[in-house]
Amino acid sequence: MDAQERQVRIELLGQEYWFFTAATDEEVEAILSLVRGLVKTDATAHPGTLVSVRVVTLACLNIASQYVRLKTEFDHFRLENNRRLQEVAAAIEEDLDLPEEG
Repeated sequence: MDAQERQVRIELLGQEYWFFTAATDEEVEAILSLVRGLVKTDATAHPGTLVSVRVVTLACLNIASQYVRLKTEFDHFRLENNRRLQEVAAAIEEDLDLPEEG
């Protein structure tokens, strides 16, 4: 366990959970708010037909889907920025008329 981690207690769908995290209180609240919102939405969309494990599983899949989409967008953003940085560096080098290395 990392020295910065602490044990946090949460309640979700009537169940109590304990876990270790280094997240700040604000981050933990934001995480819980997101999960509770997803769980509440899924639970109210199908009243009485989904058990809590299935509702939480659907919430996890939703979060995983969002994560994969954001990671893909970030990877594309990073690659595009690297390409632009190389273009800017080449333009600056050309403007300065620096001798090429190598």
